[in-house]
Amino acid sequence: MKQLHIIIRLLLFLVGIIGCSGFIVPFLTRRILNIGNLGGLVICILIVLYAVFMPKIHQWIRCFWQKTTGKVTLSILAVGLTTAVVLVVVMTFLMVRAANTKPSENATVIVLGCKAYGERPSLTLEERLKAAIRYLEANPEAVCIVSGGQGRDETISEAQCMYLYLTDSGIVSDRIYKEDQSTTTRENLAFSYEIIKEQGLNENIAIATNNFHEYRAGKIADDLGLKHGAVSGDTALWLLPTYYARELLAILYEWVF
Repeated sequence: MKQLHIIIRLLLFLVGIIGCSGFIVPFLTRRILNIGNLGGLVICILIVLYAVFMPKIHQWIRCFWQKTTGKVTLSILAVGLTTAVVLVVVMTFLMVRAANTKPSENATVIVLGCKAYGERPSLTLEERLKAAIRYLEANPEAVCIVSGGQGRDETISEAQCMYLYLTDSGIVSDRIYKEDQSTTTRENLAFSYEIIKEQGLNENIAIATNNFHEYRAGKIADDLGLKHGAVSGDTALWLLPTYYARELLAILYEWVF
């Protein structure tokens, strides 16, 4: 029993350390800092502390449980933790399912904007563009809307950056429409839909974004009454923990508000 206890503590310690590394690497290498890696880092640090001080924590819990306030407080914490785990499992399932929802043939592709560095797309945006290219090459009658405005620290709009990337990759310019005013996913889709109506394009859309983002983007598309499928871009493994954690919180926000 004692050996099992030691093994569990060691495993939790390793999980916490590996998790901390996974969440801090994006900041150290690309200065990516958001609620995803901040929240993930806090949780992983708590796991490490729990592993290190497990005997003392369990002793404190046993003592606290003897009091009525302790029973109530610990029961509430247990319910909250269980609810959080269930929500994470449900949201993960929804994200995976959404990322694998195939679009119709020759749908209008909407590439959702992301960070651009001058004329060079960020790694996350490049994965979205690669997914769009694969779909456009497989569906020669399909057209594409690149959607994204210009951020304060961007020299050109995300739409223009995407347009340059696609044309450099062999997609002819008359298959590409630019929407360069949006600043959010909802605006990406709403403003792109205006272009679809103005140009008489196919109203069945294919949302080109990263796999973790497809569910939330699809939910917004549903709110706008759009028929959609997913053209999912991969996510680099070293970035996935940060963006996955952030997306969980973003989905929760969408559900609540």
